[in-house]
Amino acid sequence: MEILTLYNVTLINGDGIGPEITDAVVKILEASGVKINWDLQTAGADVVAAGDVPLPNRVIESIKKNKVALKAPVTTPIGKGFRSVNVQLRRELDLFANLRPSKNLPGIKTPFNDVDLIVVRENTEDLYAGIENKINEDRVEGIKLITRQGSTRICKWAFEYAVKHNRSEVCAVTKANICKLSDGLFLECFREVSKEYPNITPREILVDNLCMQLVQNPSQFDVLVLPNLYGDIVSDLCAGLIGGLGVAQGANIGLDCAVFEPVHGSAPDIKGKNIANPTALLLSAIEMVKHLGEFEIAQKIQNALFKTLREGKVLTCDLGGSAKTTEFRDEIIKNLS
Repeated sequence: MEILTLYNVTLINGDGIGPEITDAVVKILEASGVKINWDLQTAGADVVAAGDVPLPNRVIESIKKNKVALKAPVTTPIGKGFRSVNVQLRRELDLFANLRPSKNLPGIKTPFNDVDLIVVRENTEDLYAGIENKINEDRVEGIKLITRQGSTRICKWAFEYAVKHNRSEVCAVTKANICKLSDGLFLECFREVSKEYPNITPREILVDNLCMQLVQNPSQFDVLVLPNLYGDIVSDLCAGLIGGLGVAQGANIGLDCAVFEPVHGSAPDIKGKNIANPTALLLSAIEMVKHLGEFEIAQKIQNALFKTLREGKVLTCDLGGSAKTTEFRDEIIKNLS
């Protein structure tokens, strides 16, 4: 009789639609046969409303203990309010690599049918470091932080990913023609790291040129490695190539911990309506299951999701259907068998 491993995983169910899509994904994982002991943690707007800080220390300690987390979207106020929980998590846990695969999914019609690229985004530096100074009422300055250490390790991570996943090319994306010192340092580190990987082709491109070429011929790209801000923008562009943020998975990975999460927002306008699409969180969870070493179960879940999408009979409204979140969930569970 096979004895299944029990995994301890931190579960952050987020706010807005977070709890709804989290419940759907947890039920799908349970039906798949993977054994997970969920350590439920809360963070974000709902926690603030209850009188706590947006990212309580208990959340950080839980992830440090379990090493793996599945996280639903958490609201980030725009222009005011508390700072992004996502940014805080990455900084506190040194989750320096943001992994954003973009690959066409069955049944989802897009302008391109051959998208299969990986965005590797540096997660802790650049303008996202949040170093801003208000000089006076009419002047604010932001500091673009790029270090040799941070640039070298994200470039190494991208090349190692390429080797591990049989990718042939890694392309550095910068604006080094203008930001000659900051992006210049990133590019210098990329060139040095590339020498250690003779079997992987290095490529360089300016970020504005990349954006143009992505919407003309995305299949020419394989693995992209970018500083933080460019990576944030380009990864969402790539999500648009495969159907939007509702089907875009993500992960934030460090040396000790990994947090798997979708990249879309918390959509508070549809909270509680049971119409949210859990696909992005489910795809992120599938990557988490692979990270745990349960490759057969991960493939089983992916097959069930892809069958549901391909058949197109039970889809949420953003995918062209009329199904509720729970109905979409149940259809995937049915297709697990």
